[in-house]
Amino acid sequence: MALNSISLLPIKSINISSSSTCYYKVFIPQKSPKIVCQMEKSNSNREIKKWKAIVSTALAAAVITFSSNMSAMADLNKFEAETRGEFGIGSAAQFGSADLKKTVHTNENFRRANFTSADMRESDFSGSTFNGAYLEKAVAYKANFSGADLSDTLMDRMVLNEANLTNAVLVRSVLTRSDLGGAIIEGADFSDAVIDLLQKQALCKYASGTNPVTGVSTRKSLGCGNSRRNAYGSPSSPLLSAPPQQLLDRDGFCDPATGLCEAS
Repeated sequence: MALNSISLLPIKSINISSSSTCYYKVFIPQKSPKIVCQMEKSNSNREIKKWKAIVSTALAAAVITFSSNMSAMADLNKFEAETRGEFGIGSAAQFGSADLKKTVHTNENFRRANFTSADMRESDFSGSTFNGAYLEKAVAYKANFSGADLSDTLMDRMVLNEANLTNAVLVRSVLTRSDLGGAIIEGADFSDAVIDLLQKQALCKYASGTNPVTGVSTRKSLGCGNSRRNAYGSPSSPLLSAPPQQLLDRDGFCDPATGLCEAS
């Protein structure tokens, strides 16, 4: 027997979703009624279009804003580069791995600049300021740093063979693992610099002069003779830098009674 369907009656008591309407459809002679839901997509389509419009407007506004600020950012970067960094303190000067062989940069401001692994062989940096700069692994063979301010610089593993450090200020500089073989150090101030003990002893063999800026003797700044100056070189490498315990007195200074305090 063919099935005949009765008219569709909307069921107001069943709320499946805000975007769908359900009808109660009865089939005879089927025992149980069946509910058929018919989704109405018109509302959801309108919502999707609405959100697309909002997102498109926001993206367009962001692009316009970014484009308008690009020129201002370029001007700011140029200004910082010219003044050697933000607030003119030098943080923007980048010379990492740069080829600076035989260049001349006398009396310039390189404060907080980066010279990591730079090739500075036979260059002239006399009278320049390197305060707080990074020069680790830089090669400065026969470079001229006479009268330069190298205080508070990180010069770890730096090559300074035959470099001219006459009257340079190296106060609190870190020179661990650096090679200063044959460097000219007359009048240089190494006060509180961190230097490996063997390197310090080698420099003390010919250290002389007094720094014209700080008024400190080069030999005294290096602790030559260890006269009331701590004999330790590199705190990070005590086995390589610390003197034998038998040479120290109870305060950690070289004991003159040993007769071995003079580097010579």
